[in-house]
Amino acid sequence: MTDTATRRTGSSFVNVGERTNVTGSAAFKKLILAGDYTRAVEVARQQVENGAQIIDVNMDEGLLDAVFAMTTFLKLIAAEPDIARVPVMVDSSKFEVIEAGLKCVSGKPIVNSISMKEGEDAFLHHARLCMAYGAAVVVMAFDEKGQADTKARKVEICSRAYKLLTGIGFPPEDIIFDPNVFAVATGIEDHDRYALDFIEAVREIKAACPHVHISGGLSNLSFSFRGNEIVRRAMHSVFLFHAIPAGMDMAIVNAGQLDIYDQIDPKLRDACEDVILNRTHAREGEETATERLIALAESYKGKDIIAEKAAEEWRGWDVVRRLEHALVKGIDAYVVDDTEEARLLHARPIEVIEGPLMAGMNTVGDLFGAGKMFLPQVVKSARVMKKAVAHLIPFIEAAKEVGARPKGKIVMATVKGDVHDIGKNI
Repeated sequence: MTDTATRRTGSSFVNVGERTNVTGSAAFKKLILAGDYTRAVEVARQQVENGAQIIDVNMDEGLLDAVFAMTTFLKLIAAEPDIARVPVMVDSSKFEVIEAGLKCVSGKPIVNSISMKEGEDAFLHHARLCMAYGAAVVVMAFDEKGQADTKARKVEICSRAYKLLTGIGFPPEDIIFDPNVFAVATGIEDHDRYALDFIEAVREIKAACPHVHISGGLSNLSFSFRGNEIVRRAMHSVFLFHAIPAGMDMAIVNAGQLDIYDQIDPKLRDACEDVILNRTHAREGEETATERLIALAESYKGKDIIAEKAAEEWRGWDVVRRLEHALVKGIDAYVVDDTEEARLLHARPIEVIEGPLMAGMNTVGDLFGAGKMFLPQVVKSARVMKKAVAHLIPFIEAAKEVGARPKGKIVMATVKGDVHDIGKNI
């Protein structure tokens, strides 16, 4: 299989929205503690609009009645068609909260998570309950000895859990292993292999445990650089670029915060590659990969505002380049004006679609197919395309010849929400 073909296996990669989690989002936690469920529901809606295909919901906060908060929130989002169309991941460290949540979910839920931390009996008891509710389940690489932090331990624990689960009739396709994403570039040498061990473990788990899925919490990876969003986004995109072809099926991630791999500053991208793949060690008198990334990260602090100003330079380009840039970046602020400018330059409005707009979408398709762009970004591109086409439709209709006969209809059927559904809608 060629590298390009291998990368294409990431086309079904699933993004799990992480912002409806009181332990991971201070803003969401504040809304829930204040009882402002109306605005909390909008957080879920925003995650779906940004491309999240599953919503992770966690209410594990000491000041909350977690059962009440979980059931209240799940009932509210179930009544919102825009949100209810995606599956819910019921996330809690307390099984009574999980079970209460499962009773409120229509469709197939996902439990996050169970583990062998308390031994095999408790693990299988929880698994049977999940199976009774028809739920898929996230299984942490965690046993009686603790969390798996090496490739060997990750593979050992997941293989053992797989044998136990399939032994009680748990469907293997409903098993989602989380082999633990840990922080890298911490300055502690024992942590240098964490990302690489995860990627290598994914390959072995997929080979040893047929039909299972692999997930992970992406934000853990870059925890050392919290507050430096440019570096964190780059690390996440580089990690996914390597983990998806290895067999990672999904990740808990802020769906709106992923960079296009090819558009990361090459110097930063190379530094992230060195850290994630642990491929460069220090020779005497030289910096380690971690030291290089830490030093480089300093130059990106506070640069988000500067980058935003520099990003506006593209407005001075010719209209064809502007339309392609808007599609690739998912920027819809100027697309109507740019589409109108392009229409005035072409003999027929349809030529704008067949020319610059399709050229931009072809670039998006190439990047996505190569694993350098992820589904949330494709969704944004599709929205820009839809807005541009909506502007052109009246002109296309007006340009039709009087008395022209339609050539018939073409019916295109796809699975709703599938990546091909997005293409069909475009």
